[in-house]
Amino acid sequence: MRSTTLPADDGTLLHVGLTGAGPDVVVLSGGPGCVHYLEDDDLAPRGMRAWYPEPRGVGRSGGGPHDLDQAVADLETVRRHAGVDDWSVLGHSWGSDLAVRYALDHPDRVNLVVGIAGHGLHKDRTWSQVYEAARHLEDDIVIDWVPAVHAALNDSFVQWIHQPDLFRRLADSTVPMSFIAAENDIRPSWPLRQLAALVPGGRFEELSGADHNLWATDPDVWVETVTRALSSAPYGAR
Repeated sequence: MRSTTLPADDGTLLHVGLTGAGPDVVVLSGGPGCVHYLEDDDLAPRGMRAWYPEPRGVGRSGGGPHDLDQAVADLETVRRHAGVDDWSVLGHSWGSDLAVRYALDHPDRVNLVVGIAGHGLHKDRTWSQVYEAARHLEDDIVIDWVPAVHAALNDSFVQWIHQPDLFRRLADSTVPMSFIAAENDIRPSWPLRQLAALVPGGRFEELSGADHNLWATDPDVWVETVTRALSSAPYGAR
């Protein structure tokens, strides 16, 4: 794994990991506000060049609390500095939701979205009740995170999903999107099924026996799954 530090438009220094060779994919980890726990050669999709931007205000990146507009702008900063015209986007958990937002804002820069074990674009009480009731059953994987960054991005997310044109934009999207749920995830999968049904050409699948954090519990399954999903659509297809 190689790494570099890139200046954002406002001068904030952003840490970015890099590994592999081939078609480009940017990998987004969860949270929001977590360090980039997927930045690992052993977890990288095979046959691709993978970029791992750490969110501003977290871990090795400078800055502090920010909104979704800034998070998307930072991804564009990385893409420009990398000299990449367009790429695929792989997101886990919160990273899946950010991947959708990025694709809606910059459809000409995104070939494909693959979202794994995402939350979905909602703030539903019954979903939250199911999640909270089962939290004690989930694997206790310790990941460093920054509460202030988490809170700012979560607030911005809620504002975004209340925008009146959001679902119109999703239904009109030209970016292929695949959503993958884990069978043993305590997060209900219906929001991902809805997204796959709404986006033209959207796909949904459920991984049998998989946990939310399959990157840690079943790394071989993670690598096989992301490699297959990212190879499922021709690069440059619209």
